[in-house]
Amino acid sequence: MDVDVVALGESMVTFLPSRPGRLADVPSFDRAIGGAESNVACALAAFGHTARWVSRVGADGFGDHLLERIAGYGVDVTAVHRDPARPTGVYFRTAGDRGTGAHEVAYYRAGSAASAMSVTNVDLAAARSARVLHLTGITAALSEECRELLHTLTAPVPGRPLVSFDVNHRPGLWRDGEGAQLLLDLARRADIVFVGADEAEQAWDVTGGPEAIRRVLPEPAVLVVKQGAQGATAFARPLPAVGRAARSADVPEKGGAPSAPDRVADSRPGATPPVFVPALCTAVVATTGAGDAFAAGFLSATLRGLTVRDRLRHGHLFAAAALTTPGDLAAPPARCLADRLAALDDGAWGRLRLGPGWTQAEQAEEEANIP
Repeated sequence: MDVDVVALGESMVTFLPSRPGRLADVPSFDRAIGGAESNVACALAAFGHTARWVSRVGADGFGDHLLERIAGYGVDVTAVHRDPARPTGVYFRTAGDRGTGAHEVAYYRAGSAASAMSVTNVDLAAARSARVLHLTGITAALSEECRELLHTLTAPVPGRPLVSFDVNHRPGLWRDGEGAQLLLDLARRADIVFVGADEAEQAWDVTGGPEAIRRVLPEPAVLVVKQGAQGATAFARPLPAVGRAARSADVPEKGGAPSAPDRVADSRPGATPPVFVPALCTAVVATTGAGDAFAAGFLSATLRGLTVRDRLRHGHLFAAAALTTPGDLAAPPARCLADRLAALDDGAWGRLRLGPGWTQAEQAEEEANIP
């Protein structure tokens, strides 16, 4: 395999407001980058893994900016194609968090270069040459061509890398809720799935907690249910060997709920009891990008062969780095610090208090309040 992780999806130039207020009132913006998949690739590369971003950008200055910034994190961008006929996507957002009614986001991504990704213009070999291929439901919402691409990349064929799929349900990108079943189909074809409990309720009308979500998604070897400020629960059984396709019997092609309750993965050979790890107490600056950071931390620990508990803890630590910075993308903590914090006993973990700057080496001891 060429790299540890390939992340495929659209990235955009992000404009962050210079001060709080409505978009109509903000006088100026600072330029940054944003994209769920490239956020994961950048965080993993900054943490010492080899990562590649596969996408398309316009042959314009914003495309130049994205490539330069993402490559600056150590990510391989050689499989990103330039489209001379379509622009790079951009978006503007207000300073408020997405969870508030005052938050505004203005996307200018219709007809973007990335929305034209397809099986014919994406380097499929580069996408598959990794231990893990990370995808999200956002890509599926961009176009029919993108949906076909994800269907191809998640197909259970020989030599397929482990597929990581973050559901990332964004209702505003879909027409009349059409994406719910498609996202469920894609999640069932993946090896590792990330989904928020709120997403599962909104998209699939699943209530009753992580166990209920697992009953709907028994196929993935690893299912991570994010429960907001409470924490996250992981259901896990051994992952298939890298490069070995998922068994077609385990992956329904299209539609339909599990036919019987005994398909819940907890009863399958090698499955372990679900593991819950509480989230950290964090002084939140902005929530944007925290889910991507969590996925990066969990995948990093998975690549390193750590326990399920420590995979979740690394996810929370990466998310805390994103939560305590204003942009979409935050550098993760140093590996030595992350490992030390992840190894704390449950009491010490619960007493951690993380604020802005805690990942900086010179402030880490003081800001993390390490017992």
